[in-house]
Amino acid sequence: MYKFAFCFFSALRMASPALLMRVVASAYSVAEKAATIVRNVMAAGDLGIVEKTGANDLQTKADRLVQMSICASLARKFPKVTIIGEEELSADEVTEELIEDGHCEEILKKTCPAQYAGIKEEELVIWVDPLDGTKEYTEGLLDHVTVLIGIAYGGKAIAGVINQPYYNYEAGAGAVLGRTIWGVLGIGAFGFQLTEAPAGKHIVVTTRSHSSALVNDCISALNPDTVIRVGGAGNKIIQLIEGKASAYVFASPGCKKWDTCAPEAILHAVGGKITDIHGNSFQYNKEVKHMNSAGVLATLRNYDYYASRIPNSVKQSLVP
Repeated sequence: MYKFAFCFFSALRMASPALLMRVVASAYSVAEKAATIVRNVMAAGDLGIVEKTGANDLQTKADRLVQMSICASLARKFPKVTIIGEEELSADEVTEELIEDGHCEEILKKTCPAQYAGIKEEELVIWVDPLDGTKEYTEGLLDHVTVLIGIAYGGKAIAGVINQPYYNYEAGAGAVLGRTIWGVLGIGAFGFQLTEAPAGKHIVVTTRSHSSALVNDCISALNPDTVIRVGGAGNKIIQLIEGKASAYVFASPGCKKWDTCAPEAILHAVGGKITDIHGNSFQYNKEVKHMNSAGVLATLRNYDYYASRIPNSVKQSLVP
């Protein structure tokens, strides 16, 4: 009897999803709740806008509520995980109605890559951008907006969730509103149709609201056929993986770790690459500085082509 019980519970433990897959599955559901909050705030008509450091650095009621929801929901399930959010908020303000305790069953059915199967809670760092593209949100450019939850281990982005609360919002009545994209290194990325940009075309996606002479000089040096200016790092990575752009270039400080962690994991999961302007990988351990001070260069394919064309004058202006 004892031997049977031991074997039964041992098998049960072996069948239990690995921690990483449980975190990603929970992050998926938490991101979907976040999208509902984002839409509800917009529908209510009072965005509660606050300028943090200026007119291009805004915070809304949606930023605040979503961060509280994401961080509190994940912390309740995974108390030893380090969670770093963009906004500085008090945990005391979280109400039960902001908590999401569900998870995505489809994600739990995926087999965790062997290299991540033994991860412990205290080894994970989650980077949260509750509303990527806040300025665009306040201006009604709703397709630019994303919710980002990035998961890092050993300083590397290994999994991520990107929710687009307003995906399909212009499709009319009956269309499904919103979508959630997720990915894990070694498994792939899901929730979208992977597409490459047209061959032979150099389509560069870059910042819409944080442009500068340095940003423009860098883009000009690439001699692009087309330049797309949109808000949000999450949105720009989606432009790459859906074939609307061939490179994401941002030759400026300003982008933060919570902007790039989730998008990086998803881009890398489908074979893309993201670095700073010098070609250095981003680090996501809990002690790292939050600013990506040397900009961003990302591609789905042909990374070396774009990296080789970054002017030395631009590199010298951006200190890693």
